[in-house]
Amino acid sequence: MSLWRAAMPLVLASKSEVRRTLLEAAGLPVEAVAAEIDERAIEARAGLDDPGPVAALLAREKARAVAAGLADRLVVGADQTLALDRRRFSKPTSRTAARDQLLALAGRTHELHSAVAVVSGDAIRFEHIAVARLTMRRCSEAFVDRYLDAAGAAVFASVGGYQLERIGVQLFERIEGDHFTVLGLPLLPLLAFLRREGSLAT
Repeated sequence: MSLWRAAMPLVLASKSEVRRTLLEAAGLPVEAVAAEIDERAIEARAGLDDPGPVAALLAREKARAVAAGLADRLVVGADQTLALDRRRFSKPTSRTAARDQLLALAGRTHELHSAVAVVSGDAIRFEHIAVARLTMRRCSEAFVDRYLDAAGAAVFASVGGYQLERIGVQLFERIEGDHFTVLGLPLLPLLAFLRREGSLAT
């Protein structure tokens, strides 16, 4: 018997396979619809610097963009930002950028701010921001090059240039925070909302 009680599947405003897999593994039926938004333009208009509010803004805007075409459906948007002290990082767009980013993070502790928002129609039904602190071990330049060779194009798929659930775990010595937050979706708070909202069995 399914734990999902809503008449229609949850809509994920993302093309992220990781987020979709997390939701499906938790027993939620999911329809994924990519949110066509210009994230950098939205950030620039908002003028925000704090990584948590930036992640929350982008999660909301993704959900809103998809919900606009889906009447009364529950739409989940999620986003993640990476901050090293006051410096924010985005997904690397080249091997050189990924290499520079990993070398900047090596031997230091950075924060991942993961936000989730649920929108239905014009209404924001739920928002949550979670933070994880990750300490990367000191890596030689030669190791970073070997890592990039092994990881391939996957380094362009995440804000840190690594995927912790894969070979990226080789880069780390300590992680403080929720595993789901690291993967870019604060799943436990989202499930709690869906239970309160009545879409999940209690």
